[in-house]
Amino acid sequence: MTFSALLEAMSGAALDSLVGFDRDAALAAGLEPNKVRSWGLVHSAYFGPTKFTRKQQEAQAKARAGRFSIDQLVLIERRISHLLIDDQWTTRLQLLSRPCTYDALARRIRQLIPTEQKPPKKQMSFSASKAGLRRMSVTADERDMADLEHRLTRDIDPSKPVSPQMLDAFIDLLRSAAPGDNPANHPTASTGTASPATSATSNCDNSPATSDSTARPRVPYANPRPIIIVPLDAHLKILRGEGDDIRLGLTDGTTMTGAEYLQARYGKEIEVALFAPQDGAVNLYREARLANQKQRDLARIAMPICPVPGCRHGADSCEIHHINAWKHGGETNIANLAPLCRYHNRVNDDDPRRRKRGRIEMVRGTPTWVSPRGYPIPNTLHPFAAMQLLFG
Repeated sequence: MTFSALLEAMSGAALDSLVGFDRDAALAAGLEPNKVRSWGLVHSAYFGPTKFTRKQQEAQAKARAGRFSIDQLVLIERRISHLLIDDQWTTRLQLLSRPCTYDALARRIRQLIPTEQKPPKKQMSFSASKAGLRRMSVTADERDMADLEHRLTRDIDPSKPVSPQMLDAFIDLLRSAAPGDNPANHPTASTGTASPATSATSNCDNSPATSDSTARPRVPYANPRPIIIVPLDAHLKILRGEGDDIRLGLTDGTTMTGAEYLQARYGKEIEVALFAPQDGAVNLYREARLANQKQRDLARIAMPICPVPGCRHGADSCEIHHINAWKHGGETNIANLAPLCRYHNRVNDDDPRRRKRGRIEMVRGTPTWVSPRGYPIPNTLHPFAAMQLLFG
């Protein structure tokens, strides 16, 4: 069988290829069991016994006319399996109504069948040992995690891999002596004789040094003054006591409720940026390459996280990137600045003629990643950018 014949069997003639489906024969032929089960779902839906014979015949006709592939038919069956039988046929016929690519079909399914996402629970777990290593998984408050990430990436060398340096910093954080803790009690501590200074520090729980270290957190806050992005209408609603359900974005990549906003409104740890559309953004043009603090704040408000799709780094821990590169004549003004994490700032295609990794461009006033083929794709992980909040 040629490759073109295989493609025809898997796409254009996909449905007819499953007419004589035999589960045992497929398994005996060495096919992957999950794939065999998926094909069985499709065969049962389109050729199995049912009281909805007319709808079954209509679905067969649409699947053939639209030349739906086996993978597309499998996707449909998996995503509608939890629905009632009547709803399954209605949804199946809707999804078969017009031909499309696999990705377009997946998007249509998400629109028709929204998945109920259960909120994650705070937890920590450890895997079994493997080759002398273990894996740790943590799900915790997003602000605590932002603080930890900032602490671990604070002193890394950008010329070396980031992950091993973060792990080393994390281990150093664990091994640093806690107040009243004697390092000699740790298995990794030196077995030599402790110096008088060390002994005094580790054994005197009531010493001034211990008191100072107790008052100071070992993991400092990710940013002393993260900015809360508050649309004017939301601010007024919160002040009226009607903002408990409002969700606000911060420039460190986290969120807070309207109630938490009121508590922080007059605090020292958070800076509130109340904004509305206005002209007169601060511009330095080519007087200086580095953005001043006000420009950095405006860039963080315009895009609270790194704008590359899927990147979760908050703008507070990002570098300020010139969209039109400084070396190519780019100006240091807010219309040409965007926060980018260290990695994406270095792999960005600064030269628009070099289409290799994609680049950041300004789209409707918002920094947006544009693929090498020219498609703008926003980062939707933190939908609290200023222009998005103001204008949708």
